[in-house]
Amino acid sequence: MPAKLDEIDRRILRALQRDGRLQNTELAQEVGLSPSPCLRRVRLLEEAGVIERYVAVLSPAQVGIGMTLFTRVWLTAQDADTIEHFIQAMKQLPQVMECYIMLGESDAMLRVVVEDLDAYRRFQTRHLTRANGIQNVKTDLPSQIVKQSYALPL
Repeated sequence: MPAKLDEIDRRILRALQRDGRLQNTELAQEVGLSPSPCLRRVRLLEEAGVIERYVAVLSPAQVGIGMTLFTRVWLTAQDADTIEHFIQAMKQLPQVMECYIMLGESDAMLRVVVEDLDAYRRFQTRHLTRANGIQNVKTDLPSQIVKQSYALPL
């Protein structure tokens, strides 16, 4: 069940999505609260699981992982064991940034990051195999990033 958020909660969340390193006094000023009630609200949002964690967003090119690929996966079967085996295998792969079990044509969609095409080829031949419950793979390579956001629209 979604948390009940008022407008102040939403302002807090929008500000923290923009800059998770905001000091409480800066955050309080931005959302129109004094520091103590602001900190209390942030802690309540954390405890309720609305704020899951704080992370640093890295530049993929600056750390040598400049290629993103989208991979559609068809599994060998759709039974619970095959799906669970696939899910656990994908959770172990650091190159898999996102994994979704899909309704529709393919069974799963992955967002994979690697250094270059050779690295992806090695990744695909080692990990996207029948051993992980995979029957077929189709990979799409984006030519341009038009928009990439980590902030939810609140």
